[in-house]
Amino acid sequence: MDYQDYYKIHGVVRTASAEGIKKAYRKNACKYHPDIRPGADVGAKFKDVNEAYEVLNDPEKRAAYDQFGQQPPRDGHYETPPAWDTDYSFSESWTAGGDQEFSDFFETLFRRQAQTAGATPRDSHARIQIDIEDAFRGANRTFSLRTPAVGPDGRVTKENHNYSVTIHKGISAGQHLCISGNGEIADNLFFEIAFAPHPVYRPEGRDLYIDLPITPWEAVLGGHAVMPTPDGRVDLRIPKNARSGQKLRLNGKGLPCAPAGDIYASLKIVNPPVLTAQKRALFEKLAKEFSFYPRAHLKGS
Repeated sequence: MDYQDYYKIHGVVRTASAEGIKKAYRKNACKYHPDIRPGADVGAKFKDVNEAYEVLNDPEKRAAYDQFGQQPPRDGHYETPPAWDTDYSFSESWTAGGDQEFSDFFETLFRRQAQTAGATPRDSHARIQIDIEDAFRGANRTFSLRTPAVGPDGRVTKENHNYSVTIHKGISAGQHLCISGNGEIADNLFFEIAFAPHPVYRPEGRDLYIDLPITPWEAVLGGHAVMPTPDGRVDLRIPKNARSGQKLRLNGKGLPCAPAGDIYASLKIVNPPVLTAQKRALFEKLAKEFSFYPRAHLKGS
């Protein structure tokens, strides 16, 4: 049976207060939560964090663990389980959590099956919108959540709670941020990031898409167009004989993730307003000069 040092898992000393243990749990639960850092190794650490908190947060279990765990074996293993049956009786103070799993060390020490182990503290999830520019520069934002609360008269009402969130540079839609709650509303708050609708850019994963209007002569002759990006303006070269809908890529100019995304400029040929006879005559001349018929491939045209 492998020994588990629950204090070491949370990075606290054996004399840590209950508040100190809870604070360490919130920090580690955020650090190793599968929504924040996916991966098998992280998932295993997240289970260890929950198991350690299950013991250290319960005064009875902690007292029993302290008696047993003061002198762990030198090789890290126990050959026989401790004989606590007559020394400790554990009250059921947690609501059952059916999918919670604990190590053999925990099960042997506390004579409990995984399916009857206690639930971890409450987490709260919310979806928040940020501007695309926030993902490029980073920002601090305050969000308000309305949560149910029971008043003195027993009625359930909605209360506003404000939370300050740090938006890190390079964050993308679908990612989660974790902050510690106050223990009353939730122990941990997980915010799923979404991008607010933008007048210029359309995000898709790490990439950004933009419609870039060009004139008919720019499409034929080629040229340069000044185009905005969240990092500033760039000079984009338009190739000769460009087509409407053709996409031009700016490598590494998308969301500054790892690796960075790209920006795709979708060309859109826009006809100029023809308001004078002189300008109309120019188009009439073009019509006579060209024998181009774009619908030749359509049957019946």
